[in-house]
Amino acid sequence: MPRRLPIPFAILLASALLSAALLPSGAAGASAAAPASTATTAPAQQTPAASLVPATTPAAARGRVRLVVQHAFGSPPAAIIGAQIVVRGVVEPYVAGETVKVSFYRDGRKVEVRKIAPTPVGNGAAQFHLGFSSAVAGQVQARVVHYATPALAQFSDRSPTVSFASPNVSSGARGPAVRVLQWELNALHYVVPLDGLFDEATARAVIAYRKVAGLELVPSTNTQLFRLLARGVGSFHVRFAGDGRHVEADLTRQVLAEIAPHGRVLAIFTMSSGKPSTPTVIGRFRVYSKTPGVNAEGMVDSNYFIAGYAIHGYPEVPNYAASHGCLRVPIPNAATIFSWVRIGTPVDVYHESGGGSRRINSHAGP
Repeated sequence: MPRRLPIPFAILLASALLSAALLPSGAAGASAAAPASTATTAPAQQTPAASLVPATTPAAARGRVRLVVQHAFGSPPAAIIGAQIVVRGVVEPYVAGETVKVSFYRDGRKVEVRKIAPTPVGNGAAQFHLGFSSAVAGQVQARVVHYATPALAQFSDRSPTVSFASPNVSSGARGPAVRVLQWELNALHYVVPLDGLFDEATARAVIAYRKVAGLELVPSTNTQLFRLLARGVGSFHVRFAGDGRHVEADLTRQVLAEIAPHGRVLAIFTMSSGKPSTPTVIGRFRVYSKTPGVNAEGMVDSNYFIAGYAIHGYPEVPNYAASHGCLRVPIPNAATIFSWVRIGTPVDVYHESGGGSRRINSHAGP
């Protein structure tokens, strides 16, 4: 029969066993064998999963756009009612798929909006062209904007303001329509000031242009004239480009032109040649004598090219042939022509039809 322990002793043994169980493992009884090594390894540092790291968004590229206006004339630029101007924009950098919004304003009020994708032109740039025409007078400006996208930041620009004006102007007028007229005539080499005033010099240039273009010879303008100017109608056709630096007198059109080497037109003037009873002799001549100032016959700054025939200024220069054989030009143009023509300068006188008189009149004059 097993031997039972006394109750007090059993209680003490149970208490001792419980205390040992509650002690930390490193502080177990002294009789326990020490481990071979007491060194411990620090737990490895946790690295966040790649999927938890936020992605870096690339910054949108900084862009710019520059607007210029084409087919507007003068300074400040102007255009005629009904004519089309062209707004050209250059965008940098070019980003495929990006678009810009172009708004047209007239007198501060938005009148048209267009959205367009620029076309690449190389070197990282792109461009666009938009035409605009106004049926009424007013101050027109184009404004372009590119709203920010992930690829391209926002940018904008404004064009110069263009004044649209009526095409009907005449002597004494001043303003944008006159500036357009003068710039267009100057581009075709008609001698004209560029001051925006329709003065006598502008009227002479208009008459010369109308002569070449085959229009009614009046010192005023209209829609037809501006449309012809815009198309380049009325340019002087050089007949004798091989003559180098020379003068051409077109008896059919009643205009005189200074021609540079290689047939480049320098200046066009209205003139009046010999009337039917005393026609200007046709042919190729050379200036052999020059007389500055006014002579006894009222000829101003004369350039003689054969016998008594000369290019000279005169008080009366009608729109038709009226002289005694000479080539009359307006007195305000005489000094300019006199300074350009030299001794030996060729002078080609002709009718466009090829006809005309070759007989030299010993009594030729102004």
